[in-house]
Amino acid sequence: MIALFAGFILSDAVQRGYTIPGISQILERLERRDAVPGKGALFFALGALFCLIFFPTDVVFPALVVLALLDSVTTIVGVRYGRHRIYNKKSLEGSAAGILVTFVVLLLLVPPGAALAAAVVAGLVEFATPVDDNLVVPVAACLVLTLFV
Repeated sequence: MIALFAGFILSDAVQRGYTIPGISQILERLERRDAVPGKGALFFALGALFCLIFFPTDVVFPALVVLALLDSVTTIVGVRYGRHRIYNKKSLEGSAAGILVTFVVLLLLVPPGAALAAAVVAGLVEFATPVDDNLVVPVAACLVLTLFV
């Protein structure tokens, strides 16, 4: 909760035009130009907090790994190699790569059936959700992992 509170304060300060050493430079380099500063990180924290409150702890860590990997890989591969844009500027190549990498890494954490189901469902949710994926992907992954683990 302290990290979430601090994140909201820092995000608000940067959005109001204050320069915070270290934080402002990181946000300049990593954040999208049209995005609210730190919005993705704050939504990641909210999704994680929701999962920690409502799901068993043994599924929360793999679900957060799903979000971190899936979101990163789909974006990197989609921007660099995505040729077939299908929905909401997201590419088939990015989504497929995100699902594949997430599945492979999840094999180290959960049984194969759970890994496959979580990677595919989270990938579909990330691809098609009309709301911020940082909020809904960890919840979808927790739901699937709760059923399989």
